Amino acid sequence: MLSEPLRFKKSTRSAANSDCVEVAQTLAHLRDSKNPHGPVLSADVAALIRHVR
Repeated sequence: MLSEPLRFKKSTRSAANSDCVEVAQTLAHLRDSKNPHGPVLSADVAALIRHVR
């Protein structure tokens, strides 16, 4: 369980109304920018990087 709320960041390349994912400072947590209060995906960082490349 996290003691502090996650802080998410949207890509600077994303337009104001564009759909994208946001990444938390842990780099292992993602969420949908359209639904910031929705579910958060936890992922293995190494596996995530392999899939993004």
